[in-house]
Amino acid sequence: MSDIKQAYHDSQLYRIRHSASHIMAEAVLEKFPDAKFAIGPAIDDGFYYDFDLPRSLTTEDLAEIEKRMRGLIQSHEDFKRTEIGPEDAKAIFRDQPFKLELIEGLEHGGMDDDGNPTDEPVPMSIYSSGGFTDLCAGPHVANSKEINPQAIKLLNVAGAYWRGDEKRPMLQRIYGTAFESKADLDEYLWKLEEAKKRDHRKLGKELDLFSSNDEVGAGLILWHPNGAMIRHQVERYWEDQHLAHGYDFVFTPHIGKSSLWETSGHLKTYKENMYAPIEIDGQEYYLKPMNCPFHIHIFKSGLKSYRDLPIRLAEKGTVYRYERSGVMHGLLRVRGFTQDDAHHFCREDQMSAEVDFVLDFSLKMLQAFGFKDIQAYLSTMPEKRVGEEQRWHDAEAALEDTLKRMQVPYEVDAGGGAFYGPKIDLKVKDALGREWQLSTIQFDFNLPERFDLSYIGEDGQPHRPYMVHRALLGSMERFFGVLIEHYGGAFPVWLAPVQAVMIPIAERHNEFAHQVAQELKDAGLRVQVNDSSDRMNAKIRDAQNQKIPYMLVIGDREMEAGAVALRHRSGESLPAMPVAEFIELAKTEIAEHI
Repeated sequence: MSDIKQAYHDSQLYRIRHSASHIMAEAVLEKFPDAKFAIGPAIDDGFYYDFDLPRSLTTEDLAEIEKRMRGLIQSHEDFKRTEIGPEDAKAIFRDQPFKLELIEGLEHGGMDDDGNPTDEPVPMSIYSSGGFTDLCAGPHVANSKEINPQAIKLLNVAGAYWRGDEKRPMLQRIYGTAFESKADLDEYLWKLEEAKKRDHRKLGKELDLFSSNDEVGAGLILWHPNGAMIRHQVERYWEDQHLAHGYDFVFTPHIGKSSLWETSGHLKTYKENMYAPIEIDGQEYYLKPMNCPFHIHIFKSGLKSYRDLPIRLAEKGTVYRYERSGVMHGLLRVRGFTQDDAHHFCREDQMSAEVDFVLDFSLKMLQAFGFKDIQAYLSTMPEKRVGEEQRWHDAEAALEDTLKRMQVPYEVDAGGGAFYGPKIDLKVKDALGREWQLSTIQFDFNLPERFDLSYIGEDGQPHRPYMVHRALLGSMERFFGVLIEHYGGAFPVWLAPVQAVMIPIAERHNEFAHQVAQELKDAGLRVQVNDSSDRMNAKIRDAQNQKIPYMLVIGDREMEAGAVALRHRSGESLPAMPVAEFIELAKTEIAEHI
């Protein structure tokens, strides 16, 4: 558990939310006495509880349950903890099948403090408050008077499979939130409403950016011209920056023989996330879930000297991973996506400098897209791992030293590294303060061994290179979803699919509008002309709805002066200016990524 998560788990806010979930369950059971209840934890921004109920809940039900919760809170219920043995627990929850399943699991083993499976029986405890008793490890408030009844809110109901397994019962999950003050709750609810307006699925349809459908296949994205233009701008900048920073571009196939994935270990450790094999000439091939083995074979294609290192191979490689239907979500969780992948191969003495380079490059790239608040997480050596322990310590030290030198805020996730190496995850905060993980910088001691990578050192002997995986934007699909929500669809000028729209006031202005549009296109701007018969205000409203940065209005005076009247999508209007002056203004804002 990271320091931030641990601090939250130990906080009064966590206790309030966890206790609110129990109070909600108590209110639900008063309304539905035969309800079967599953789990009800506190989560990052609130709490939930899963129920098997005799009917689907309505909005009116939520309002009634929330009202009853306030009454229970104001009755000042104590939360009493009691340690209990398995048999007593089974007796208490004899009519609750989900609890009985949990008890069986705890009786035969659980997780240790580091989240690793153990065969040791897990101590059990119950918490009782008012008329409700739950199998629970806590923590909770001592008394419900510590909860502000005006700072709780039930948000919505969603379906949730028991234990996330689509073959198990579908339950009703009630989501809620709680804060220490009503002001904090009000701010959170405002952000929720703003988030709905920024939902990338909603804006994707309104702005004609992308789509997906069942006939094409769930989790497979169709990029429409507007979305594809933004992606093109992102990729063009990505390519320019990678070339300027010493990367070599590579392209690799979408499928690979089963022997490739056996050597890499994917068929042993990752097969459940891969699609069924395709038979070609009597051999099994798999859609690639990752690009790494291909890049490794490019490295292996010729003898490498210590003088050749570091080698930086980069690719926008499309990969395919199986995601359950219940977890796919717009662009953020898909089955086919393009990773902006890179693999660095370096010598031991280059390790620190290479990590410095990768982190600095990643930060500057993220900042170029408007993300200024970036938090790093350093994940260190887990109990189950591959590679020499000294290599782990050296790699962890290199990662941590870089974070310190570059003064990047970070938290340590002790034992959270992958089995093949430590890593840095970079998370950005968007305009609403929500955190999104994008970049990953990851050492790998596994694949160089599996593929027997080597270079010839200064001593004339073969040496094993260090390998660093780096996904900077994460994937084009997920990054685009985050970008849409960060900007609320109002992309900066350099990314906007249409940067300016010409708005002739009357039909007699159309010809001049097209002439100016061509002049702007010749200058490299993306321009449209709205020469429809709509009135000017309707044209302006349409451009604002499409979030086009510049609206250039042309009437008699502008036509006579060879000028345009500029109106920003924010509503700000500027006096008429010569066309050349507008071009210069637009180019400056594009160059500065405004």
